[in-house]
This record gives sequence, structure tokens and C-alpha cells, in this order.
Amino acid sequence: MSNDSSFSIPAAPSSANAEKRILNSTSTDPNKILPMKYKWAREHYKKGVANNWIPEEVNMQKDVETWKNPKGLSDDERRLILWNMGFFSTAESLTANNLVLIVYRHITNPECRQYLLRQAYEEAIHTDTFIYSCDTLGLNPDEVYNMYASIPSIKEKDEFVVAMTKSIMDPNFTTQGTANIQRFVHDLVGFYVIMEGIFFYAGFVMMLSFLRQNRMAGVGEQFQFILRDESVHLAFGSDLINTIVQENPAIWTSEFKATLTENIKKAVELEYAYAKDCLPRGIMGLNAEAINDYIKYIADRRLERIGLAKVYNTANPFPWMSEIMDLRKEKNFFETRVTEYKSGMLKWGEEPKKETPKQ
Repeated sequence: MSNDSSFSIPAAPSSANAEKRILNSTSTDPNKILPMKYKWAREHYKKGVANNWIPEEVNMQKDVETWKNPKGLSDDERRLILWNMGFFSTAESLTANNLVLIVYRHITNPECRQYLLRQAYEEAIHTDTFIYSCDTLGLNPDEVYNMYASIPSIKEKDEFVVAMTKSIMDPNFTTQGTANIQRFVHDLVGFYVIMEGIFFYAGFVMMLSFLRQNRMAGVGEQFQFILRDESVHLAFGSDLINTIVQENPAIWTSEFKATLTENIKKAVELEYAYAKDCLPRGIMGLNAEAINDYIKYIADRRLERIGLAKVYNTANPFPWMSEIMDLRKEKNFFETRVTEYKSGMLKWGEEPKKETPKQ
């Protein structure tokens, strides 16, 4: 994954491709992928391919035994797992629908479209993951797939993202003109930076905390695979946003930047409410306050990645998550099972030690 801790603009293209643009380019043929102008899109595509996986590869037998054992998990632990299943199961579908129906239609550049098709496939895999998990654990699908409507903290997050992308959901929306390009970027930030870059990460901390203790390791392993995919989605989305801004600098006003910052601050508040709902009492060394600090830390990184100023200046309370997120997707890592990965001084399957690895 490309480092998302600082704002960066992809290198300027050669003069032969200089007339091509991400949006509203009369010279772009969506069927002609070579020569490429936006080579960062190709790199993200290749990273996605290198991460290829399917949920059936993950052994869930121990998870089934733990879940069906009345003493296998506490009520609070079951709540945390169910709340995350409920949010992610519908959030992944929302993401895929936005990709297929909206973003692809407006982004006609062929190398970016190639990545969007890859991402759409990955969203389908993520959706299949929750089907597989529900079927394997014997969960009530009506309960899990209705939590986006029945659990207020989940409903508010979903509604917030839907509201932020409502402009481009209009079938008559176009990206012609400065105001519409600005609105498109606004919605891309809601889609990539907030939904995929903030709203998913409290859940990642919670579920990977189980994996660190070798409990519900099958579900945790699948969440780690999803995290690997989402880190590339975020990197692509950030490069896409930055490039559109670079090509349309008139949209990048102080008022617009303030609006984006306020949206991200509101997302942090909603994610904190969700964390409190998932974790009414502390478990496994987790509590809502620590997760709130982590989300603030993540939000600052997202802000910087798209050229905005940090807000919170909060330290990372979970340095092991930073190691996982920043991990370069080298082939020799993925040739082993995720459960063999070492995070600092901790091996998956060992009990957590008191000392924490340095960042």
C-alpha cells in the first residue's frame, strides 16, 4: 500500500498524454488503455490482484465451536461480533453499488476504470464473506442484514454516507462545470475517505483484537484480508481525489476545504457513537475511548492524505494496527497464512504481552 500519512500528487505525465484528464476529457477513449497517463491506477490494480483471496479459503471450524459453546464467548463479545457483522454486511453492498452505478460512469479514463472493476470484484468478495460467515456460524440473516435499520449507531453511519453521495446518485448529475466537479470530489471523499477510510477502522480494531488472542480466528483472518483490500481502495481513492483537484484547482477553495474537514469531524463523532454501542463495557483491553483516540489518529492521516490540515494530533493507541496498515504487500508475506504473521513482538495465537512495539 502506498503510504497514506502525507499529501502527495502523482508525477506529471508525459506531453503525449497531457491533454487527457480524469473528468470531462474529449480526448479520452475508454477503450484505449495504452499508453497510460495515470500509472498510479495501474499500480493499485496490480496490488489488488496480488491480494486475491476468497472467504472459503479460511477455516472456520474453531469459530463454529466457540460460537456454539454457551461459555465460548461473553455476551459483550458476542455483541461486538454481531454489531460488526451487521455494519459491514450492508456497508460492503452500499460500497459496491456506488462503485458500479455511480463512480464508474463518471470516470471514463481506462486505467482508472480497470481498477474500479477490480475494486467492484473485491467488494463482491467482501459481501460473500459475510454470507459465508453467517451461513457457517448459523447466524440469523434477517437479524444481521437488518441491523443497518434496527441499530441506531449503524443506521446513522449509513445514512450519513448516503446523504453525502446523494448528488451523484441523481441520474441527471454530470461533472461538467466547476460546481459539479466540486460536488463530485465532495462525494468521493465521503465514499473513499469517510466510508472506507474511517467508518471501517473501528471494526477492524475490534475484530483483529480477537485474532491477536487467537479467538474467533477465522472471522478475524477474513477481516484482515478485507483490511488489506481496503487499504488499497483508500490509496486509489486518495490518488483519484488528488488528481482531480490537481487538474481542477478552482474547486479547492478555503470554503470547500472547511466543508470536507467538517464532514470528516462529523464522521469521527459517528464512529465514536458506534464504538460506544459496540463496547458498552471494556473487553479484551478495548474500550470506546481508546477506539475514539484511534479514529482521531486515523482521521488526521486521511486529512493529510488529501491535502488538508490535521485536526486532532492524537497518538495511536494501537501501534499494532499501524504495522498492519502500513505493511507493504510483498508476495513472500502472503505466501504464508495470515495467522503466521508477526506484529511487533506478538505472534498470532499468543497472548498479548504488556509491552507494545514501537511505531
